[in-house]
Amino acid sequence: MSDPLYIAKAEVEKVDGLHRRATLEDGTALDFGVHGPIKAHYGLDSQPNLPLPVDYLVAAAAG
Repeated sequence: MSDPLYIAKAEVEKVDGLHRRATLEDGTALDFGVHGPIKAHYGLDSQPNLPLPVDYLVAAAAG
């Protein structure tokens, strides 16, 4: 098997509740958590409105 072409390096830390912060190798920080219908469905009204991790994946694939 060949060596990997690329290895992503990132750290993810818990900020509070469902709020997470990812820091990429270049220092870029991304905050994520829950918003909209997800919050309403699970009764998470006390959580801040933040993008879901999947929101970043969709944006990266589409952009």
